[in-house]
Amino acid sequence: MIRILAACGAGVNSSHQIKSALEGELGKRGYQVSCDAVMIKDINEEMLSHYDIFAQIANTDLGFNVNIPVIDAGAILYRIPAMAEPVYQEMESVIQSIQ
Repeated sequence: MIRILAACGAGVNSSHQIKSALEGELGKRGYQVSCDAVMIKDINEEMLSHYDIFAQIANTDLGFNVNIPVIDAGAILYRIPAMAEPVYQEMESVIQSIQ
């Protein structure tokens, strides 16, 4: 199981849309993923240590080094397949490198 963390300002809208999209699309592609959605302000090093991938919506300075792959997933929110596909492909590539 690949664990992904998505975060947005409030932890209730954009991050949940990305969570749903990643779990749905990557599941269709045969990957077992679990994605959590949280408020960006709640992320700390301890929290990130429990995840394999950080799906950020915007480039954010968390104040510490992120030691897992970071993928810019904001394009998923546009709901335009041509914009989301590169995100899914990058996710697949990272998942394959982890497994």
